[in-house]
Amino acid sequence: MIRLTIPSIEKDDLDAVSEALASGYLVQGPRVAAFEEKLAAKVGVPHAIAVSNCTAALQLSLLALDMRPGDLVLVTAYSWIATANAIELSGAQPVFVDVDPETFNMAPAALAEKLSSLRAVGETSRRVRAILPVHTFGQMADMDAINAIAKDVPVIEDAACALGARWNGRQAGAASTMGCFSFHPRKAITTGEGGAITTRDADLAKRLRALRNHGQDPTAPSPDFIMPGFNMRLTEMQAALGQTQLAKLDRIVTARRRLAALYDAAFAKTAITPPRVPAASEPVYQSYVVLLPKEAPRATIIAKMRERGVETTIGTWHMPLTSFYKARYGHRPGEFPATDDVFARSMTLPLYESMTDAQIAEVAQALIDLVAR
Repeated sequence: MIRLTIPSIEKDDLDAVSEALASGYLVQGPRVAAFEEKLAAKVGVPHAIAVSNCTAALQLSLLALDMRPGDLVLVTAYSWIATANAIELSGAQPVFVDVDPETFNMAPAALAEKLSSLRAVGETSRRVRAILPVHTFGQMADMDAINAIAKDVPVIEDAACALGARWNGRQAGAASTMGCFSFHPRKAITTGEGGAITTRDADLAKRLRALRNHGQDPTAPSPDFIMPGFNMRLTEMQAALGQTQLAKLDRIVTARRRLAALYDAAFAKTAITPPRVPAASEPVYQSYVVLLPKEAPRATIIAKMRERGVETTIGTWHMPLTSFYKARYGHRPGEFPATDDVFARSMTLPLYESMTDAQIAEVAQALIDLVAR
């Protein structure tokens, strides 16, 4: 079976985790601090706060902005469900924004239209508290346009898939108020589970560090608790793995880009649409996601690919049309036409550093054959 993904775990990763275990210091210690320092340097910001996963990163980022019931957060319609759930669980309401059908990211024009309509009414204008674009599948959203539209509204990047990606030379996680990363095994580098928040704002960083650790003041000389907080800390074993993985990031991303280019070439003259990369974008290809022709039976193709020994899946989720959000806010098909189309036709293909050129060719040809039938 050609799997959807295989993490790049090597001997140095195993040795680092083993050393952390043997140290007897297992939670929120020097390895976490070192990982945060290296991650901040990689992203190009002063502060990185390691947490238990990216869902926690999103939720803590919203709470650090003092999100309250009734507040509104504009968010892309097309993402893994954790993006909307973090907003909902913070007490705020997600206001979904349609995507660019070519990049799968929040469409700046749709954001501008939605924000303008909210600002036109005093009540809703006061309730707009944040904008949460997603760097879908490891390609950054147009942060120049989004920041210009946002003006004084804080922007939180859901950069779960995008460590190492750039937009006009700026790193994901450095282009907004805060950036949130995931180190799940499907990402370019992994700590098993794990996440982090990056920011330039020292006050936000202090608040985030307190929120992740029971509300404990991270700067006090002796323990003191300055707010209610969570236990959303990263372990020393995860941080040890994170450091060795981070050292491989450039190598892994380079390999993924080369393999993605092979897919691009294979699909160039077919009915299968490869991902489009704008000139300003340098993606990391957390996933390689294509669009099938409208008439192609995606579920059948996914099943047939598995029969041929290739693991595939859908792209990600049309969040407003999942059962909870459809019932709670009354969303219906047609409200987000680009997301409707992308959700129906997107398909994720295997991509990981150790894939061979022959495996790429095998996957591509299998998909081309099945679509042609």
